[in-house]
Amino acid sequence: MTTSPLSRGFAVSVGKAGPYEVDFVAEGRDTRRYVQVCYRMETAERRECELRPLRSIDDNYPKAFLSLDDTAGGDAEGIRLVNLTDFLLRRAEI
Repeated sequence: MTTSPLSRGFAVSVGKAGPYEVDFVAEGRDTRRYVQVCYRMETAERRECELRPLRSIDDNYPKAFLSLDDTAGGDAEGIRLVNLTDFLLRRAEI
């Protein structure tokens, strides 16, 4: 997972948002992006668990959730929902 952001010029690390862990924080020269990754969000409980860390970050940098869900491609409270395959093939950006 970290290969793609690294190849795009970002330094990648794991982040913390209060008590929550953010899967990836990608930092570029003048930007930052927060990314959560989950195979699929099959239940409302899973969705809440995965989106909670991103919702708890109160800055204006982009936040994205990557998954293999067919419903990826929308937005949830300002968090981009991106299909992981599309992202890795560079058909979608975060």
